[in-house]
Amino acid sequence: MKQQRHKREESFSILLISNVGQSSRQFHVSRLLVRAAVSLLAVFLIVLIGLVYLAVSDQGKTQKLKTQLAEQEQQLAQLEEEIESLKSEKLSLASENEELSLQLAAALPPEGETEETDQAEETANQEADPAFPSRYPCSGSGIMTATYSEEQPYISIAIRADGNIIAAGDGTVSEIGSDDTYPLIVELDHGNGYRTRYMCRKDADIKTGEGDPVRIGEILLTTKSDDTQLDYQVIYEGEIIDPLSVIDAKG
Repeated sequence: MKQQRHKREESFSILLISNVGQSSRQFHVSRLLVRAAVSLLAVFLIVLIGLVYLAVSDQGKTQKLKTQLAEQEQQLAQLEEEIESLKSEKLSLASENEELSLQLAAALPPEGETEETDQAEETANQEADPAFPSRYPCSGSGIMTATYSEEQPYISIAIRADGNIIAAGDGTVSEIGSDDTYPLIVELDHGNGYRTRYMCRKDADIKTGEGDPVRIGEILLTTKSDDTQLDYQVIYEGEIIDPLSVIDAKG
């Protein structure tokens, strides 16, 4: 019979020699254990690389979020500056409005003026040129809230309830109408190239009719509610002009 050979398991030897003494140690490591150690090392490296990648990715996301936050803070600062600028403009407009009101109050006759003085002034205006639209378009305590400009070709006047809108000069009621903005529009033809238009933003009681002749100072409309806005136009030879220039010239 043939002698059966025993298969020897392959292994690795590790020899440790001390550099101080003469002692040494030898360790035998099986091939399976070496493979396991290499596999564990590979797994460890893969995990380590994954962790590093995640850390770098998170850092990039964090930096991106910081950049977005900085941009939003900058936008917020710009909005705050715009708000402050709008507040300043609002205060400036309020100051200009107050100044206009004071100028108008100084230009209008005092409320306590006697009836004889009013009649004398009206008579003088009529004798000079009663058809010239020289009168302020309302009587009582109307406050001008906006002046004439190219963008707004009229003056705006705030009138309280029971306020009277009057004819600025002698003329004829050429038109009475309305549109989407103005519930009541009255236009006068003064026969001398001048026309005046009274555009009321709230309903009012009309005191005249289309085609009726009117005299300077005659009541055209009576307001029904407070803060009724009257937009007043003066038209000369087909072109809209600044009503204050006419009022200043003759009124």
